[in-house]
Amino acid sequence: MKIVGLITEYNPFHNGHLYHIEEAKRVSGADTVIVVMSGDYVQRGTPAIMPKRLRAEMALKCGAGAVFELPVCYASGSAEYFAMGAVSLLDRLGVTDAVCFGSECNDLDSLWDIARILLDEPEAYKESLREALKNGQSYPAARKKAVSDYTGNERLASLLDDPNNILGIEYLKALRRLNSSMVPYTILRKGSHYHDSSINGRFSSASAIRSLLAYSSSSLRTDRSGGSFDDTPFSNILGVLEEQVPACCLELLKDCHKVLFPVYQNDFSLILKYKLLNKQPEDLTRYLDVSGELANRICSQLNNFFNYKQFCELLKTREITHARISRALLHIMLGIKTKNVQEYIDGGWHFYARLLGFRKDRVKLLSLLSEKSSLPVLTRLSESAVLPAPGRQMLRNDLLASNLYNSVVTDKFKTAFQNEYKQAVIKI
Repeated sequence: MKIVGLITEYNPFHNGHLYHIEEAKRVSGADTVIVVMSGDYVQRGTPAIMPKRLRAEMALKCGAGAVFELPVCYASGSAEYFAMGAVSLLDRLGVTDAVCFGSECNDLDSLWDIARILLDEPEAYKESLREALKNGQSYPAARKKAVSDYTGNERLASLLDDPNNILGIEYLKALRRLNSSMVPYTILRKGSHYHDSSINGRFSSASAIRSLLAYSSSSLRTDRSGGSFDDTPFSNILGVLEEQVPACCLELLKDCHKVLFPVYQNDFSLILKYKLLNKQPEDLTRYLDVSGELANRICSQLNNFFNYKQFCELLKTREITHARISRALLHIMLGIKTKNVQEYIDGGWHFYARLLGFRKDRVKLLSLLSEKSSLPVLTRLSESAVLPAPGRQMLRNDLLASNLYNSVVTDKFKTAFQNEYKQAVIKI
């Protein structure tokens, strides 16, 4: 059995993701797909618009053989942490032959060229990077300039403008660092650009679909503040989504609307503010992605906190990107500390592989995993007792993050709380 691994968020699942699954199998010659998916929080530092199990169910119904959860410390980390966490999990499962990712350029050789520069860091590249940072450029802008200066190839450096190219480069870096035998493939991202916020054709971006769902009920929508909004009937939104998501996903969206989703960053505003009110700058620097400068800025601006999203905008500077601030605040809220994450990395990045769901017609895959995986495959949380101390800490972080998310869902939609210990593996 040949297996290709996909690294995903599915926030939410749409036609482009179905295309990715089908094309990944085609280009790699794989028989089935293993997905490593972010849980209830995503890489840009925000909660997912809908819970992880709903998104995993969509993926399984659309052909994924099994879905594993990426631990929250990596799912909400920088592109480098996200990629290394996901690639190393696929590698340690022991059954993954290939990795396939979407990119804006569909040029694996060029992505490899940049990956090698960023890994090897030639002196001329480092000097250019230092100079750009000293002149006040953000790290992404400084890195692009340094690649351009070093290679003399502006077209190559321009690949760093696009988010899927950047993640692809990080996946390649991770493969090389791990000396992994997994073979990389890339496919052209189909349809809208990652950041496009409007519905366009059959392959609109997840950003556009999230924007559409934001208007599914003004009485529940906390994504924006101020102003008055007319309710958009959800039946109208479903009509638009018929062209954007697979039919099985549309049914799940219909059944779970105002039961499990939509969930937004601002739904967590009071939780975040409570955490921040209890901290001093020296406390905040213990958390992943929180520098001394950002910690001081957070504390000095706390009286101007209105909501989560607004506070991120307030803290943004030329040197600190919005995504970095979102991730830092999320790490504070979820208690993800730099010291603990370093322990995880030193211990081999992973201590378990948590299975969210699988297809019953791929049950042989589970037998293969139990035979070949160097990690225990967790299907029940009671199995976690055998984990080493850092692994138990990592799992506690994951459980707290999901229980917090589920608490927000149940409070918002007045539904019964489902503790992570009572959640079963999905079988399709």
